[in-house]
Order: sequence, then structure tokens, then C-alpha cells
Amino acid sequence: MIGDRESGSAVADFAMVSGLLSLLFLAVFQLGLALHIRNTLIACASEGARYAARANATPQDGVARASQLISASLSDRYAHHVTAVTTTVDGIQVVRLRIEAPLPVLGPLGPDRVLSVQARAFSERQ
Repeated sequence: MIGDRESGSAVADFAMVSGLLSLLFLAVFQLGLALHIRNTLIACASEGARYAARANATPQDGVARASQLISASLSDRYAHHVTAVTTTVDGIQVVRLRIEAPLPVLGPLGPDRVLSVQARAFSERQ
């Protein structure tokens, strides 16, 4: 009988399909987490560069502002390597702020200083 040969196949199908769906869900979740962290770091770097580019501010003020925003929105772990310098691009002074942070590979855990974002803002001290 055909019915006897297929008894219990639903359990095996469920086990195989649920395993694949779980892996797919975790992969999409991990991609979303990495993009969220990257976009948040870009926003914090932009705000820090704009803050440092004010006429009465220094690049270190921008570093402090970006670190404060990162700590408030993500974690202190992502705010350890923030640097800012004043450079000249085509004769125009700009403040460049760079953030190096861990890339989340397994949830929020991952290798250190792999994700690097930077932002620039025109200096008002020209």
C-alpha cells in the first residue's frame, strides 16, 4: 500500500524544511543587523564631522560628539576608534571623521576594526 510507505514523511519534511528556513532567517537577520549598524555609524560620523566643522570647534569636539552618539544609539564597543583630522581638498578645508568598528558576524559579535566609515564636512574656519 502506498499510504504505509509514506507514513512519517511529514515529520522528515518538516525537520529538513524548518532547518533551512531557520538558516535563511538567521542570514537575513544578520544582514539587517550589519546594515543597521553601518547606517547608524554613517549618521554618527556625519553629525560628528558637522559638529567639528563649526567655526568655534575642534576636530576633537567632533570625535567626542560622534562617540557620544554611537554610545547612545549602539554600544560603547563601537565608539573606541573614532578619529578626526582637518585636511585640505582642492584648496578647501574639510574635517574628515573616521570610525573603525567591529563588523557584526554572529549577532553583535565580530572581528574588531573591520567596518570603516568616514564623513567629511566643510570647515567654517576659512
